[in-house]
Amino acid sequence: MLTVPSARLCAAGVFLLANTSVQAQEARTLDPIRVQAEDPAADSYVASDARSATGLDLSLRDTPQSVTVITRERLDDQDLDDLFDVLVNTTGVSVQPVDRGRSTLTVRGFEVNNFQFDGIPTSLYIDNNPSTALFERIEVVRGATGLLSGAGDPSATVNMVRKRADRREFSADLSAALGSWEHLGGTLDVATPLNGSGSVRGRFVIDYSEQDAFIDLEHSQTTALYGVIEADLTDRTLLRVGVTDQSDRKDGVMWAGLPYWFADGTRTRWSRSRSTATDWNQWDVDDRNYFASISHQFGNEWTLRANAAYTTNDDEERMLWMWNSPDADTGLGMEAYPYHYLGGFDQHHFDVIASGPFSAWGRQHEITVGVMQSKLDEVWSNRDAVEPVASFPLGNFFEWDGSFDEPELGERYDASRYITTETALYAATRLQATDALKLILGLRVENYEMDAGARVWVPNAFTVEHKGELTPYAGVVFDLNEQFSLYGSYTSIFKPQELQDRNGDYLDPVEGNSYEIGVKAELLDGRLYGAAAVFRIDQENVGVEDVGYFVPPNNTDPAYRPAQGVKADGYELELVGKLTQDWEMTFGWSQFSAKDADGVHVAIDDPRKQLKLFTKYQFGGAAQGLTIGGGVNWNADQPTNGINPGTGASEHIGQDDWAIVDAYAKYQFNEQFSAQINAENLLDEKYVSRNTGWWGGPYIWGTPRSVNLSVSYQFR
Repeated sequence: MLTVPSARLCAAGVFLLANTSVQAQEARTLDPIRVQAEDPAADSYVASDARSATGLDLSLRDTPQSVTVITRERLDDQDLDDLFDVLVNTTGVSVQPVDRGRSTLTVRGFEVNNFQFDGIPTSLYIDNNPSTALFERIEVVRGATGLLSGAGDPSATVNMVRKRADRREFSADLSAALGSWEHLGGTLDVATPLNGSGSVRGRFVIDYSEQDAFIDLEHSQTTALYGVIEADLTDRTLLRVGVTDQSDRKDGVMWAGLPYWFADGTRTRWSRSRSTATDWNQWDVDDRNYFASISHQFGNEWTLRANAAYTTNDDEERMLWMWNSPDADTGLGMEAYPYHYLGGFDQHHFDVIASGPFSAWGRQHEITVGVMQSKLDEVWSNRDAVEPVASFPLGNFFEWDGSFDEPELGERYDASRYITTETALYAATRLQATDALKLILGLRVENYEMDAGARVWVPNAFTVEHKGELTPYAGVVFDLNEQFSLYGSYTSIFKPQELQDRNGDYLDPVEGNSYEIGVKAELLDGRLYGAAAVFRIDQENVGVEDVGYFVPPNNTDPAYRPAQGVKADGYELELVGKLTQDWEMTFGWSQFSAKDADGVHVAIDDPRKQLKLFTKYQFGGAAQGLTIGGGVNWNADQPTNGINPGTGASEHIGQDDWAIVDAYAKYQFNEQFSAQINAENLLDEKYVSRNTGWWGGPYIWGTPRSVNLSVSYQFR
């Protein structure tokens, strides 16, 4: 009898090996043995694939959209502790703080509202900022992703891929950190088998941090917990259940921002530590996500997977909102109003997905089909001050130190409630037309319904309903050779809006189309990945700020108007990976323009050009164990305008171009123990990280120079 080993590549870096026994004209194939081959991009800034764009298991090169993957190694090197830190350093993403508790995220001029955990859509408010200690990597797909995400902007989808319980031997990673403004932090990450064979495994993460801030009065504390259990029910069936829980506590946090002008129209010059907060300001956010999935691999290489998730968010805000422009001599004239919000949401999600190969026209192709339903229930309540605004004597703002008695608040009332239900069926396929040409086609059919109950902020109940909304997707990838590919993609855009105009009416849905063409490359045996893309987005009914107007009856939220004929276009460049075995880098450049049919700029709070660069070098020889690196984030000026209270004229108030320089050094003492130092804003650049045109152009200072020292130990 002759035994012949054979191998077949079935995915990036994964082979199926089989021993084929031949005897007397009969052959018998034994059960396959799964072997993980060495990935040339392991322990690198380069990732091999991403599913966030189409749901198909495509390499980055075969995905006909711009994709950035921030690997675990890069998260650690750049000390990217939370999601906003990651996105600040991601190609094409603009992160603009609204105040010290919230930030808006935009890509290509449009807000990012599509988020995922492990590919499962989830909701995140702009005050939710997940800890990266829970994730293995973060994928950002730029452009429209309606095929998987449904209704949304043509901006990006952010997929946070959680750590897996895939280790059959015990291991633990322990780290501790201290830094500027009395920062303290620590993380424990434990992976362990839960039975003798390792068929049941667990992974548990605890992450804690607290610190003061360069802003007066502010103190924050974050605790994040994660637990997941994976069980091999059979050789082909995997069950996964887990939970994430994050609690954020902020005391003395500033809401809104600092006034840009004095009452006479001259510019203010506040220190970076200045705050409009009180010593009783409070902003607490609790997020929990429960999830379960089961997947089965059939003998024909097809996979059937079911996912269920439940997310709950609780938000409590006790705030003093301060606005207006003070007198330049007396400091008088600021106004304020207290709030005590309670709110949050519950979200249920369920989906079933089948994917696998099929043969046709003499070639092998791939298809995925899925059905999903998501229900989001958002509720907000509030307590207003008993006394009118004029009864709050704020006094001289030059002497403000936050010691302000909390006014008496009235009874709690229901402010708003929105229930949004999405049900969809989608399919995508990759057709191997020739050896070099691949076609990616997809279609999503969705029913969307949003019910708004009659509340104080929404005086009249209403329903927004869209049935059978179609979202087509088309992409093409052509391999020029083993290193380079050309690609193009198209998809439509559909997004119901919750924005209101100056009359209190809701804007019509945004509709339009998104196009992208580009080139991608895998160089140096896969160690270096490069991409260049040109994009164009056409939209109607885009909500843009109606400067100087507010939504009745409260007149606190800025009003919006529907901009017609909005066109955004631009290009992006990215290069990520190892230039040599010891030298690694990530480079990203993005540039866009966004205007309406009249040539008026939209997305005015975002820089039009961005450069994001980080590099590191690992020494050998006598300096073995030492790694040094650094980077720069450069932003062009923002075309933000505001109304000068002294002259009544519209003026440019956006931040001029600015650059933030970071530095990094790490020493690996042995295989288990290392120490690392990260310096952010090394040159102490003074810049405004957010400036808006409403209520006197309130702004937030960017973070000054900070230093963080961390040590880590690995138990293996």
